[in-house]
Amino acid sequence: MRGYFGIGVDRISKTMNVGNLFRSAHAFGAGFVFTVQAAYARAEGGKSDTSDAVTHLPFYSFPDAASMVLPEGCKLVGIELLDAAVDLPSFRHPAQAAYILGPERGQLSSEIIARCDWTIKIPTKFCVNVGIAGAIVMYDRINSLGKFSRRAERPGPPTEKLSKHQFGGRFTRAKMEEFRDTPPTEYND
Repeated sequence: MRGYFGIGVDRISKTMNVGNLFRSAHAFGAGFVFTVQAAYARAEGGKSDTSDAVTHLPFYSFPDAASMVLPEGCKLVGIELLDAAVDLPSFRHPAQAAYILGPERGQLSSEIIARCDWTIKIPTKFCVNVGIAGAIVMYDRINSLGKFSRRAERPGPPTEKLSKHQFGGRFTRAKMEEFRDTPPTEYND
């Protein structure tokens, strides 16, 4: 997959949520993670970030929205349940993106929204947990921009030959069956 993405949070207060988001970011192949005006205690966040993402990814902690610096050409995408936001299933992800989520009991700050190139929303009845929302957006990015076989028209795996799997090696029918038959404790952390 071409391009890169980073993901971060604005004014978040629950360190465990940040740790959960950063762990998912690491798993989905993020290029960097960040916080804006947030107190992120790494030791506390490590309880939910079992991959210790900040030792594997660049981590940026910005004291406020004005000091946030993104790579040249990187588009800022706010994730917020706003009427004017684009529904995630209709959104085309930019090749270079930084996604940002708001605090648990609030919205993205007006300063952050003003800096966003777009705001997107997950079509839910109400807001979901920050870590869950971030994981949904990262999955959608990989699903829409990655090189995966077209979905089967009937239930089950695709009928056409699978191309190279996103995270390495050929993902053959035999490997798919082996993966499906492996007990969850052997491949989930």
